[in-house]
Amino acid sequence: MSSWPHAPAHHFEEAGTYMVTAGTYRKEHLFKGEARLTLLQDRLFTLALKYRWQLQAWAVFENHYHFVAVTTDESPDLARFLSHLHGDTAREANREDHAAGRRVWYQFWDTRLTYERSYLARLNYVHQNPVKHHRVAAAHLYPWCSARWFEREASPAFVRTVASFKTDRVKVSDDF
Repeated sequence: MSSWPHAPAHHFEEAGTYMVTAGTYRKEHLFKGEARLTLLQDRLFTLALKYRWQLQAWAVFENHYHFVAVTTDESPDLARFLSHLHGDTAREANREDHAAGRRVWYQFWDTRLTYERSYLARLNYVHQNPVKHHRVAAAHLYPWCSARWFEREASPAFVRTVASFKTDRVKVSDDF
């Protein structure tokens, strides 16, 4: 009998659009407070640029994050990108908490988005995630989320289109 993998395989063989979710170990709230949330978001931005993953939507929380990003043939694989992100943020959180060697990140889940409707629903899902998690009454009020940026940068027609997509049937690991 072959061994059973402990997590789903992550295959990135072609450019495309992906939704990614990652959670902290045991869902611990290791990124509490403005400084930690800003650290995580800033590292996400910096490394997405370095690894050529074009962010379309993001939401960062104390114990997890979501993002939607587009890759090209020149983009390094997701595992490399997230390994760098998770390593940097874990080391910094552990340094600040005097907890050397503590496990910070658990794993990540990814979905390649191949249908426009799926893409639009997931954009809306990520933008609205701060409301889902009861952080704010309106997503654009949460500073560690793309909702405000999206409303400012996208055309009003596209903002309305994305907002019209229901998110209740989006299957995302999000029981944080």
